[in-house]
Amino acid sequence: MKFITEDIINTMSSTNYSLFVSFLQDELSLSRESIAMAERSGEADKSYLPMVLWKYGLVTLEELNQIYDFLERVI
Repeated sequence: MKFITEDIINTMSSTNYSLFVSFLQDELSLSRESIAMAERSGEADKSYLPMVLWKYGLVTLEELNQIYDFLERVI
């Protein structure tokens, strides 16, 4: 699953990345500040963003699965 997500996020256009951020905010109720903190967490590669969100306790395992489902479905 990680490799699929890595490929998806790395090839994401800025429009699709905006859709992804909107999903995180609208469906998972993450604040823009939480997302920005995860983006700055030291992981230069955005493909790790879902795992960083989980690592910092910003999403549950169930929500992490929802993120992967969204990425595979939409992007």
